[in-house]
Amino acid sequence: MNLKALRQRCERLLLDIEVPDPFDVHVFADSVSRRRGRPVRLLAKTSPLGPCGIWLALPAVDWVFYEDGTSRLHRDHIIVHELAHLLAAHEPTTQLAPELLAGLLPDLDPSMVRRVLSRSSYSAVEEQEAEMIATLVLQRAERPASTESRASVRPRDADVLARLEATLGGRQDERRGR
Repeated sequence: MNLKALRQRCERLLLDIEVPDPFDVHVFADSVSRRRGRPVRLLAKTSPLGPCGIWLALPAVDWVFYEDGTSRLHRDHIIVHELAHLLAAHEPTTQLAPELLAGLLPDLDPSMVRRVLSRSSYSAVEEQEAEMIATLVLQRAERPASTESRASVRPRDADVLARLEATLGGRQDERRGR
Protein backbone atom coordinates (compact mmCIF):
# COMPACT_ATOMS: atom_id res chain seq x y z
CA MET A 1 0.00 0.00 0.00
CA ASN A 2 1.16 3.51 -0.80
CA LEU A 3 1.89 5.15 2.56
CA LYS A 4 1.28 8.68 1.26
CA ALA A 5 -2.15 7.75 -0.14
CA LEU A 6 -3.01 5.94 3.09
CA ARG A 7 -2.07 8.96 5.17
CA GLN A 8 -4.05 11.33 2.94
CA ARG A 9 -7.14 9.09 3.10
CA CYS A 10 -6.88 8.91 6.90
CA GLU A 11 -6.35 12.66 7.21
CA ARG A 12 -9.51 13.25 5.14
CA LEU A 13 -11.42 10.87 7.40
CA LEU A 14 -10.23 12.84 10.45
CA LEU A 15 -11.06 16.31 9.08
CA ASP A 16 -14.22 16.66 11.17
CA ILE A 17 -13.05 14.58 14.14
CA GLU A 18 -12.37 16.64 17.23
CA VAL A 19 -9.31 15.66 19.25
CA PRO A 20 -9.67 16.82 22.87
CA ASP A 21 -7.12 19.34 24.09
CA PRO A 22 -5.71 18.32 26.49
CA PHE A 23 -6.07 14.79 25.20
CA ASP A 24 -8.17 12.38 27.23
CA VAL A 25 -8.85 9.00 25.65
CA HIS A 26 -12.19 8.67 27.49
CA VAL A 27 -13.39 12.04 26.16
CA PHE A 28 -12.28 10.96 22.68
CA ALA A 29 -14.19 7.66 23.07
CA ASP A 30 -17.31 9.60 24.14
CA SER A 31 -16.98 11.70 20.98
CA VAL A 32 -16.75 8.55 18.84
CA SER A 33 -19.78 7.18 20.70
CA ARG A 34 -21.85 10.29 19.90
CA ARG A 35 -20.71 10.16 16.28
CA ARG A 36 -21.82 6.52 15.98
CA GLY A 37 -25.05 7.10 17.89
CA ARG A 38 -24.41 4.16 20.21
CA PRO A 39 -22.48 3.58 23.43
CA VAL A 40 -18.76 2.87 23.33
CA ARG A 41 -17.46 1.29 26.51
CA LEU A 42 -13.76 1.03 27.41
CA LEU A 43 -12.69 -1.79 29.66
CA ALA A 44 -9.20 -2.62 30.90
CA LYS A 45 -8.47 -6.34 30.78
CA THR A 46 -5.40 -8.49 31.02
CA SER A 47 -5.29 -10.79 28.04
CA PRO A 48 -3.10 -13.79 27.24
CA LEU A 49 -2.48 -12.05 23.91
CA GLY A 50 -0.30 -9.42 25.59
CA PRO A 51 -0.58 -5.64 25.25
CA CYS A 52 -3.22 -5.26 22.58
CA GLY A 53 -6.81 -4.20 22.13
CA ILE A 54 -10.00 -5.77 20.92
CA TRP A 55 -13.18 -4.19 19.61
CA LEU A 56 -16.44 -6.10 19.98
CA ALA A 57 -19.56 -4.68 18.35
CA LEU A 58 -22.54 -6.15 20.16
CA PRO A 59 -26.12 -5.33 19.16
CA ALA A 60 -26.49 -2.39 21.58
CA VAL A 61 -22.93 -1.36 22.47
CA ASP A 62 -19.35 -1.25 21.18
CA TRP A 63 -16.81 -2.64 23.66
CA VAL A 64 -13.13 -1.72 23.43
CA PHE A 65 -10.93 -3.89 25.61
CA TYR A 66 -7.39 -2.76 26.21
CA GLU A 67 -4.34 -3.88 28.15
CA ASP A 68 -4.01 -1.92 31.36
CA GLY A 69 -0.50 -3.14 32.25
CA THR A 70 1.41 -0.84 29.94
CA SER A 71 2.33 2.86 29.73
CA ARG A 72 -0.35 5.53 29.41
CA LEU A 73 0.85 6.42 25.91
CA HIS A 74 0.72 2.77 24.82
CA ARG A 75 -2.74 2.31 26.42
CA ASP A 76 -4.02 5.41 24.63
CA HIS A 77 -2.58 4.16 21.33
CA ILE A 78 -4.22 0.75 21.79
CA ILE A 79 -7.61 2.34 22.55
CA VAL A 80 -7.42 4.90 19.74
CA HIS A 81 -6.38 2.15 17.30
CA GLU A 82 -9.55 0.22 18.18
CA LEU A 83 -11.67 3.39 17.98
CA ALA A 84 -10.10 4.04 14.57
CA HIS A 85 -11.74 0.85 13.31
CA LEU A 86 -15.09 2.37 14.32
CA LEU A 87 -14.30 5.73 12.72
CA ALA A 88 -13.28 4.03 9.47
CA ALA A 89 -16.45 1.87 9.51
CA HIS A 90 -14.52 -1.40 9.55
CA GLU A 91 -16.32 -4.59 10.47
CA PRO A 92 -15.41 -6.17 13.81
CA THR A 93 -12.87 -8.95 13.92
CA THR A 94 -13.72 -12.65 14.29
CA GLN A 95 -10.27 -13.80 15.36
CA LEU A 96 -11.11 -14.48 19.02
CA ALA A 97 -10.71 -17.78 20.81
CA PRO A 98 -13.72 -18.95 22.87
CA GLU A 99 -11.60 -18.83 26.06
CA LEU A 100 -10.73 -15.19 25.37
CA LEU A 101 -14.39 -14.33 24.78
CA ALA A 102 -15.37 -16.01 28.04
CA GLY A 103 -12.67 -14.07 29.89
CA LEU A 104 -13.65 -10.72 28.37
CA LEU A 105 -17.41 -11.08 28.66
CA PRO A 106 -18.18 -13.83 31.20
CA ASP A 107 -21.85 -12.83 31.54
CA LEU A 108 -22.70 -13.10 27.83
CA ASP A 109 -23.62 -16.22 25.92
CA PRO A 110 -20.47 -17.06 23.87
CA SER A 111 -22.54 -18.35 20.94
CA MET A 112 -24.36 -14.99 20.68
CA VAL A 113 -21.05 -13.12 20.72
CA ARG A 114 -19.62 -15.44 18.05
CA ARG A 115 -22.70 -14.85 15.84
CA VAL A 116 -22.19 -11.09 16.14
CA LEU A 117 -18.49 -11.50 15.35
CA SER A 118 -19.05 -13.74 12.34
CA ARG A 119 -19.30 -10.79 9.96
CA SER A 120 -15.68 -10.50 8.83
CA SER A 121 -12.09 -10.15 9.94
CA TYR A 122 -9.75 -7.21 9.51
CA SER A 123 -7.68 -7.03 6.38
CA ALA A 124 -4.09 -5.86 6.36
CA VAL A 125 -5.29 -2.60 4.78
CA GLU A 126 -7.82 -2.06 7.59
CA GLU A 127 -5.11 -2.65 10.19
CA GLN A 128 -2.80 -0.18 8.43
CA GLU A 129 -5.62 2.33 8.25
CA ALA A 130 -6.47 1.95 11.96
CA GLU A 131 -2.80 2.27 12.87
CA MET A 132 -2.41 5.42 10.75
CA ILE A 133 -5.57 6.98 12.20
CA ALA A 134 -4.39 6.26 15.75
CA THR A 135 -1.00 7.76 14.98
CA LEU A 136 -2.54 10.89 13.45
CA VAL A 137 -4.96 11.38 16.37
CA LEU A 138 -2.19 11.04 18.93
CA GLN A 139 0.06 13.37 16.92
CA ARG A 140 -2.66 15.99 17.16
CA ALA A 141 -3.05 15.46 20.89
CA GLU A 142 -1.36 17.90 23.20
CA ARG A 143 0.93 15.92 25.49
CA PRO A 144 2.84 17.62 28.30
CA ALA A 145 5.68 15.11 27.91
CA SER A 146 6.30 16.22 24.34
CA THR A 147 6.38 19.87 25.44
CA GLU A 148 8.91 19.02 28.16
CA SER A 149 11.10 17.06 25.78
CA ARG A 150 10.91 19.92 23.24
CA ALA A 151 12.17 22.36 25.87
CA SER A 152 15.23 20.19 26.49
CA VAL A 153 16.31 20.19 22.81
CA ARG A 154 19.62 21.87 22.10
CA PRO A 155 19.18 25.01 19.98
CA ARG A 156 21.24 23.61 17.10
CA ASP A 157 18.89 20.57 16.95
CA ALA A 158 15.71 22.68 17.02
CA ASP A 159 16.03 23.47 13.30
CA VAL A 160 16.25 19.78 12.41
CA LEU A 161 13.19 19.05 14.58
CA ALA A 162 11.25 21.87 12.96
CA ARG A 163 12.00 20.48 9.47
CA LEU A 164 10.98 16.97 10.57
CA GLU A 165 7.71 18.24 12.04
CA ALA A 166 6.96 20.19 8.86
CA THR A 167 7.63 17.08 6.77
CA LEU A 168 5.69 14.69 9.02
CA GLY A 169 2.73 16.93 9.73
CA GLY A 170 3.82 19.20 12.57
CA ARG A 171 2.19 19.78 15.92
CA GLN A 172 -1.46 20.74 16.30
CA ASP A 173 -0.81 24.21 17.71
CA GLU A 174 1.42 25.06 14.74
CA ARG A 175 -1.25 23.95 12.24
CA ARG A 176 -3.89 26.03 14.04
CA GLY A 177 -1.68 29.08 13.89
CA ARG A 178 -1.34 29.45 17.68
